[in-house]
Amino acid sequence: MTRQMRLVLLSLVTGIVLMLIKFIAYFITESNAIFSDAAESIVNVVASAFAYYSIYLSAQPKDQNHPYGHGKVEFFSVFVEGGMIFIAGSIILIKSIYGVFSPQPVSNVEEGMYLILLTSLINLGVGFYLMKRGKALRSLTIEADGKHLQVDAISSFGLIGGLLIMKLTGLAWIDLALSFILGLFILFNGYKLLRKSISGLMDESDIEVVEEVVDILKERRKTEWIDVHNLRVQRYGQELHIDCHLTLPNYYTLNQVHDSISDFDKVLNDNLASKTEFFIHADPCMPECCYYCNVENCPIRSEPYTTHIEWTTVNVTKNMKHFRG
Repeated sequence: MTRQMRLVLLSLVTGIVLMLIKFIAYFITESNAIFSDAAESIVNVVASAFAYYSIYLSAQPKDQNHPYGHGKVEFFSVFVEGGMIFIAGSIILIKSIYGVFSPQPVSNVEEGMYLILLTSLINLGVGFYLMKRGKALRSLTIEADGKHLQVDAISSFGLIGGLLIMKLTGLAWIDLALSFILGLFILFNGYKLLRKSISGLMDESDIEVVEEVVDILKERRKTEWIDVHNLRVQRYGQELHIDCHLTLPNYYTLNQVHDSISDFDKVLNDNLASKTEFFIHADPCMPECCYYCNVENCPIRSEPYTTHIEWTTVNVTKNMKHFRG
């Protein structure tokens, strides 16, 4: 069992236990707000079960039908989780509106508060741990699972505060108001997960990863790497696929070009947290490159080196060499 699968299994077991505790709290209080919290726990359990399968599938090796591997399933897992959160939020809103017309008395509020507080503290701790490990392992599924648990904990803390106010004031309508607010909060977080998953499925550029790649290249830049352009980064689960154009001296032999590209590959693979696959197109330098080329003893230089061009996320992602203008 991989580290990722063990982490998701932790989330799944935690979710099942906390779901049972929350439903016990609902049955002893009959609170709409506590029902809202318990209903979201069902989503946690189902989403963690799907995440467990997606982690297993994404770890499978590349094959003839999936030449880039199976990592994209992690985005689909996040999409399912976000969709289920969105549905749960909708159901909670509907039930809270129904409660306005068919109110039910709330009882044993104090006992319910203690049970929800227990689940909140556990969710907060496990969620923080999963997010930390998900970022370290570059796993969107684990990070999303941890984020979901933290959101659940935060909403539960808000619920406890509201129930405390209701107990102190005796105002029964606070229960319905809390349920409605929690429903909106859950809907919003479901939307954010859906947005993140769709951006990954549509290969939207991950600006944070691009910035990390550019920072590494700037720090370890070699003089024969005259410029880098048309750089694109795609994430497939825990792996990155990067393609770019690398401008090299046009008098290099094929062996020298190969060695330079291998060095470029090694620099990034040794310093990025994710395993990275490269597709590098070697471009020959042109006379227009001379003014920013710092290669020493160049036998074909047409003008002196006068300008240092700093690599940025703007100029390395454009599909053009770094000519004047």
